[in-house]
Amino acid sequence: MVSEGGPERPAAVTHPDLAPLVSVQLRSGDGPIPAALERGEPVDSADLLREERWPAYRALALDSGVRSSVTIPFRRSGLTVTLSLYSFRPGALEDAPHGPARALGDLAVTCLVRDRSYRAALTELDQLGAALRTRPVVDQACGIVMHVLGCDADAAFGVLRRVSQATQRKLSDVASAVVDTRGRGLERELVSLSD
Repeated sequence: MVSEGGPERPAAVTHPDLAPLVSVQLRSGDGPIPAALERGEPVDSADLLREERWPAYRALALDSGVRSSVTIPFRRSGLTVTLSLYSFRPGALEDAPHGPARALGDLAVTCLVRDRSYRAALTELDQLGAALRTRPVVDQACGIVMHVLGCDADAAFGVLRRVSQATQRKLSDVASAVVDTRGRGLERELVSLSD
């Protein structure tokens, strides 16, 4: 299960009988997964037949034939991944938090953090590309406003920004409109917004 601090917690299971075990814990807020998220350390139950915690989870697990479980949390960069293992035999998962399951969980959280960082970088790159593509139009519009108002570049940019905010339009759209009309018919509006 993956958690980024929000209400959504996507989970994947390797067997359809395990999905209800995850669901009952997320609905009730009670079970090994919520306990591991709260404590930040592995939570296990060596024998669910003798377990007294988590009654709803315990009943469903035993009904599914599960006798023991362990949930291992992995936290990195605001992301929490929990890996839950289930066994039909009691005591079968005692060493799980220290073996291959630990390596698998570390790898999973590392990959998810890298993927999130990569996607954020792509989004930022797209935004920078859009800004670079619209920059010449904004510069042209600033030149027109500077000519019409007889002001400097900073004041002209401020006027365009105020128009953008007042009309709830993108700065690039406002700049395109100024360039398309070459400032004609906008003199009064520009002068009133320059104050």
